Amino acid sequence: MNEWVHPRERTLGAVTLGLGTLVWLGLIVGTLGVVLAVLLLGFVLYVFAQSALVAHVRGNGVELSAEQFPDLHGQFTNCCEKLGMTQAPEAYVLQGGGVLNAFAAQFLGRRFVVLLSGVVDAMQAHPDGVRFYVGHELGHLKRGHALLDLLRMPVLWLPLIGGAYARAKETTCDLHGLACSSSGESAARALAALSAGPQRWQHMDMAAYARQARHGKGFWMSFHELTSGYPWLTKRVARVLGNASLPGRNPLAYVLAFFIPYAGRLGGAFGALILVYVIGVLAAVAIPQYKAYTTKAKLMQAVQASEPTRAAVARKYLDDGAIPESLASIGLAEVAADGSRLQLDPEGMVVSVETASGTLVFTPRRDEKLGIAWDCTGESPLTAQQLPAGCVVGEVFKR
Repeated sequence: MNEWVHPRERTLGAVTLGLGTLVWLGLIVGTLGVVLAVLLLGFVLYVFAQSALVAHVRGNGVELSAEQFPDLHGQFTNCCEKLGMTQAPEAYVLQGGGVLNAFAAQFLGRRFVVLLSGVVDAMQAHPDGVRFYVGHELGHLKRGHALLDLLRMPVLWLPLIGGAYARAKETTCDLHGLACSSSGESAARALAALSAGPQRWQHMDMAAYARQARHGKGFWMSFHELTSGYPWLTKRVARVLGNASLPGRNPLAYVLAFFIPYAGRLGGAFGALILVYVIGVLAAVAIPQYKAYTTKAKLMQAVQASEPTRAAVARKYLDDGAIPESLASIGLAEVAADGSRLQLDPEGMVVSVETASGTLVFTPRRDEKLGIAWDCTGESPLTAQQLPAGCVVGEVFKR
């Protein structure tokens, strides 16, 4: 059974599972469990969405059985036996509007394989092809992709890694489909319908189609495959035909793809949009935070540079019992060491510190230990995030 699993899926699956689990634990601990409430809400939404899908399939699809489409049911059970799945999932045929596809689903412990009618009709002249699609979807269920990928979710967006893991999964499932098919040629023809449509695939030269994989060496072909969740169909056909050596990718494509987050099966173009969106969000958050940080640092310098002046004013008041008329009247400079301008208001002995980043106002109050302590207030438009520790935003009340 190991030959049905692509080696890269094992490696990337272990790496992404480990990293994803660590990220989830970090989020839970870092948010003091708040993320658990988000996960609970997400689970509730998942249950409703998945229940709607399952209800739609069960209510509108045709369940395969010995009485209902016995030919398809026989192919399905044969494939389950081939893959060692003793407990067969439920299997349905569902009208798909001509779409050539099939999918697997899990809901509250139950497993489902759904064949869209377009696939069944396209494979009417090639019954063995149905087994390939069945085997492919059984591969997803057998490998537990749906459930384990929930743990991997926080890291699946990572450039290169997320796409590589998704493509490895598809290759694994193609190998499961190949195991259910009578030959590589049979499996390849099943895949060919995804390329040429429900009729023309019958007249394709599969070896010639597999040779088209050589185009994958180009820069843009390489880039868009690296950012996609599926290998090119030409490569998938070449693999099931037994072609061991496939053309490599353009090395420069890895450089560009490294900067594109994995966007699921929508591919690199959407991934680029996501990158722009992520950069925009980060900029919207980071730039104001950076500005607040730099302003806070400059104001902290002003607080420290003006401290000797405030101390001198307080000593003069305590010694004389009167508020000085100005800083110059007691021999104090009106410019601090950091370049900020200082001003004393004799009405309330309020010291103002004007900087290029904003104005801080220090209002005196009586203190049993210090004699005089100073309350720091930031004048508008300074915000709480920009102010140093101990300073608040508010109106200045003179005393």
